Amino acid sequence: MGKSLFWKGVIFGAIAGGALTLFDKNTRQSVMTNCKKATSEVSYYVKNPSEAIGQVKEMTNNLKSTYEQVSEDLSFIVEKVEELKESTPQVSQLVEDTKDAFSEEDQDEPNNKETSNKRSLN
Repeated sequence: MGKSLFWKGVIFGAIAGGALTLFDKNTRQSVMTNCKKATSEVSYYVKNPSEAIGQVKEMTNNLKSTYEQVSEDLSFIVEKVEELKESTPQVSQLVEDTKDAFSEEDQDEPNNKETSNKRSLN
């Protein structure tokens, strides 16, 4: 019972709010213009239903092609992410090996300097 009163209150409140806004002249003119335009469009489509069907089909085709394009793009992105997941350990190992190689060179370098210093002293 409380539920039905709520929705009735919402509907009556919307009607009252709409009616109050019509006290403004600009709002009334805008509502009248929009109502006339909507009535004209509805009557056009009632007289020409094939045009409405054609527009709905065109919109459906546009949505379908957009969906297919988005699906292809997502598949491409997923494929690239998978490639990155597979190559990351390899790249990580390569970086680690390179780091180790440079570390070994740095450790060998002081020994080479000491050896060359000893040679120059002799």
